[in-house]
Amino acid sequence: MRNLTAEELKPLLDQGQVRLLDVRQAEELEIAQIEGALHIPLNELPGRLGELDPAQPIVALCHHGVRSEMAGRLLERNGFTHVAHLSGGIDAWSEAIDPTIPRY
Repeated sequence: MRNLTAEELKPLLDQGQVRLLDVRQAEELEIAQIEGALHIPLNELPGRLGELDPAQPIVALCHHGVRSEMAGRLLERNGFTHVAHLSGGIDAWSEAIDPTIPRY
């Protein structure tokens, strides 16, 4: 699994080359989110793998990067081959890319 920085992820999202998967809880989405991300909380991911395309590149994100790395490993164990996670999570995204996204 690849670890992507916010700076590496930005052009991939801008070009529509990856599917962004937000694995945080709903309460966290109410605070901060990246538009267009698919929301599947980590605890629901095993039962909702069918909502994802194993052939599509997926980048998981969470608050700081711990849960997204766990999500990426889960995806890999289930046959997903193009998986990455956002190092530093939405917090790093807010700091490096979009300061309008609240940090919490």
